[in-house]
Amino acid sequence: MHTPSPSIRLALGSKQPAKRAAVQEIAPLFWSRWELHCLSVPSGVRAQPLSDEETVAGALARARVVRDSADADYGIGLESGVAAGPLGRLYAVSWAVVVDRDGCVGIGGAERFALPPAVAERVLHGEELASALRALGMTSMPSEGGTVALLTGGRRQRRELFAIALLHALCDLERQRGRPLQFARSSVAPGGT
Repeated sequence: MHTPSPSIRLALGSKQPAKRAAVQEIAPLFWSRWELHCLSVPSGVRAQPLSDEETVAGALARARVVRDSADADYGIGLESGVAAGPLGRLYAVSWAVVVDRDGCVGIGGAERFALPPAVAERVLHGEELASALRALGMTSMPSEGGTVALLTGGRRQRRELFAIALLHALCDLERQRGRPLQFARSSVAPGGT
């Protein structure tokens, strides 16, 4: 009798619906059997990260903490922030970091988009992005859509940005390991088979 392969245990360092939906979209591209555990964990960075480095640091902290907390095969951190970019503009950015049981780290980013100058100015003076948008009378799309949905008139969603960042992070991890991602628990690890 054939025993089905065990489920991959994924842990996401957030309970936000858009982040959960991104993982649910991308996980089936890598595994036929998987389970997702979502836990709120600290990013260790300010609420509004102001650079790519700070945004990635937040995603990495979430991935490490949630992987350990949930005893998962893979810990996932998804983080948005803002970063300076071409033409002196401020851009919204999204990063994903995945950490496996061996501590190997995969990183991936999504496309970035320029913020309106009035919004960027407020963010650079210490306001969080969502607050800056509200203060300027920019009505919000549903929370899952995020700033990108607002600024694209609903043509792009926050979930999509996180999904592409996660796809890139998992592919990066796969390349580093030199083999397809698979069940990562050893036979001696707690819960291993």
